[in-house]
Amino acid sequence: MSRDHFRQGASAALIVLILMTLAWELWLAPLRAGGSFLAFKALLLLLPLRGILAGRLYTYQWSSMFILGFFTEGVMRGWADHGLAQRLAWCEVLVSTLFFICVLGFARSFKQRA
Repeated sequence: MSRDHFRQGASAALIVLILMTLAWELWLAPLRAGGSFLAFKALLLLLPLRGILAGRLYTYQWSSMFILGFFTEGVMRGWADHGLAQRLAWCEVLVSTLFFICVLGFARSFKQRA
């Protein structure tokens, strides 16, 4: 796969994760009726968005570790929650894994050319 494919995949995965997190915590399966403050975690996902969309290598490098927090949350809630919240948690695991793979592929493409 080319560097552009990895960049597009990482961008799409991050945007999906932002939208899914907002929908999850505000409407689909919030911890409390009417939404929860966990929706603010979507703001954290906005931190790397600009650099990911622009293809900045440094952003790809640090976001590969940053996304592991969301992966971990998804695993923990996937085991602890039930119903729709559990399915959304496993989707979070899947999307964060996809993001991680795309980020690593993007960063690795620089190493291969050097």
